[in-house]
Amino acid sequence: MSKKYAVKQLSIFLENRKGRLLEVTEAMERARVNIRALALAESAEFGILRLVVNNPEKARSILASEGFTVKEQNVFAVEVPDTPGGFSSVVRILHDNDINVDYTYAFVGGGDKAVLIFKVPDRLFDVAIQAVEKGGIKLMEPMFFYD
Repeated sequence: MSKKYAVKQLSIFLENRKGRLLEVTEAMERARVNIRALALAESAEFGILRLVVNNPEKARSILASEGFTVKEQNVFAVEVPDTPGGFSSVVRILHDNDINVDYTYAFVGGGDKAVLIFKVPDRLFDVAIQAVEKGGIKLMEPMFFYD
């Protein structure tokens, strides 16, 4: 796996009940772990909170010690212009290389840039990185997220 661009993401299983999200965010605050990006998907019974944090090992340890179910995945992040078509340019490259996107989320990076985070099947991670690089898309190194 192309470790140079592998960003550690934590997926936390959350029961869909009042206060559960607050418990996660307060645990990160107490541990002085900075949440750099997040996405929350929910159903009637539970949710999956996906976090990219500045210290994934510490966050994982803290959350597990507080009884949360935590899974770590490798994702990659790219920087694109924050304009119509920025997102589409990356999706087109992945599509043209037969790489399915498991999920994605984004945030405005600053100025006129957006940062997109992609989860692809593990077996296609390196292929995706190569395709995106070849397509002229700027990949973000993990140090962008970590302290």
